[in-house]
Amino acid sequence: MALMILSGSFGLLLVLGVPVAFAIGLACVAAISFEGIPVAVVFQRMVSGMNIFSFLAIPFFIFSGELMLHGGIAQKIVDLAKSAVGHVRGGLGMANVVACTLFGGVSGSPVADVSAMGGVMIPMMKREGYDTDYAVNVTTHASLVGALMPTSHNMIIYAFATGGKVSITSLMLAGLVPALFLTVCMLVAAYFVAVRRGYAASAWHGWNAILTSFIAALPGLMVVVIILGGITTGVFTPTESAAIAVCWSLLLTFVIYRTMTWEKLMVAAAKAVKTTGVILLLIGLSATLQHLMSLYELADLTGETLAGLSTNPIVIFLMINIILFVLGTFMDMASTILICTPIFLPIAMAMGMGPVQFGMVMLINCALGLNTPPVGTTQFVGCAIGGITVGQVMRTILPFYAALTIALLFVTYIPGFSTWLPSLVLGSPVH
Repeated sequence: MALMILSGSFGLLLVLGVPVAFAIGLACVAAISFEGIPVAVVFQRMVSGMNIFSFLAIPFFIFSGELMLHGGIAQKIVDLAKSAVGHVRGGLGMANVVACTLFGGVSGSPVADVSAMGGVMIPMMKREGYDTDYAVNVTTHASLVGALMPTSHNMIIYAFATGGKVSITSLMLAGLVPALFLTVCMLVAAYFVAVRRGYAASAWHGWNAILTSFIAALPGLMVVVIILGGITTGVFTPTESAAIAVCWSLLLTFVIYRTMTWEKLMVAAAKAVKTTGVILLLIGLSATLQHLMSLYELADLTGETLAGLSTNPIVIFLMINIILFVLGTFMDMASTILICTPIFLPIAMAMGMGPVQFGMVMLINCALGLNTPPVGTTQFVGCAIGGITVGQVMRTILPFYAALTIALLFVTYIPGFSTWLPSLVLGSPVH
């Protein structure tokens, strides 16, 4: 009965439009009150859930991404992408994909990615005669690569949600190959649509232009190298790497590029504080929810239900993907990760999928949900920049959905896609 109250009240609150964090908290209070447990338990679990040293990386990574977003790094990355692939058919679309991938590696946030790249690339593509729906779809889908990059704070959230079953370093390394493959899939989709619509290619400016723009963009791109290099060599921990990313971002925007002002710094700091507050509130309340889910054996019940439908791992993984995608369409990434990981990770591990591989599956599904109504944060941002409705964008979204789906299936059914690189670098098998 308590489980029904917990799940029923949570679902009802979501339907009523209550923010996810408050829906989780109120549902936990309802279940605990029914059990006769003091409500103070909720606050105790919240505090203990947030009081974890590794969570210091979350505000630092978020702040670093905001500094990159407001510090003028986007234009230099766009110039590099245009000079590298702008001469291909539908060149600005291809450049958009490359630029979003590069900036995603710098910011680690799909929303920051689409805000920065969309603000530059979507108006530029419209001026060059590209259809608005194409410009928005390319930008919003390519920006999702940021969720798999080493600077992604969602990896830290997932590591917490696993209960210590996976290291942050393994996740950072595991995301690189899927991110690269997802970028290739998006390039193919962008090129396919560009050819079908007859978009022209931009002029080729030669290797000197590529070299010049690469040198200009290199300091910004170095943040990924610094983070991965420092962690794998043992110079600093993943938590310390986030602080290093902030220091590098400040040095970059204030000293090297000199594009940061005190006004922009205050805006970046304010947005980072707001985002951090929301995420930590979610983490704290989710700690209470995870305690109740464990108490009511929700993961076991879900596993038994799925096992009753099929015992084939291929079918089970497909069903998990579908459920995660559907949930991701009306919940943000952090909420989906915190709620669904304790439920589905034990099922996936029982079927032979390791926590690192499942983490990549989770992140891609959540990223796909960011670009799907009714929530669709990145899609709404892209549509707002392009001045187009979500309905118009959805009519031509299938080629880009197909690219994401192909990448998701490869990561789901080929373990080496996400485990090969961390196993190679760390010198021990990673599952």
